[in-house]
Amino acid sequence: MNKTARFLSIAAVAAFSAFGAHADEADASQFALKFDTNRTRAEVAAEAATVAQTRSLEPAGSRVVTYKSTADRAAVRAAAAEAVRTGQIPSGEISAL
Repeated sequence: MNKTARFLSIAAVAAFSAFGAHADEADASQFALKFDTNRTRAEVAAEAATVAQTRSLEPAGSRVVTYKSTADRAAVRAAAAEAVRTGQIPSGEISAL
């Protein structure tokens, strides 16, 4: 029984060490991208400059609409308070229902 246990333990150690022999570098260099390009540094800099000039601050797929209000702040607040008093708009925790 002692020989069988020793044989199985040696076989297990050999199997685990065989898995370690197939490992790659610890920095995951096998996943690194490799680029082979023949563009010059000046071409890349010129392209980057044109992209920066034509870049829009507007998010992709959306339209930013600006609106200039002519209403008076006090009039808007008074209209909102009146709408709450008359029950046209809810207020407080009941509005979450």
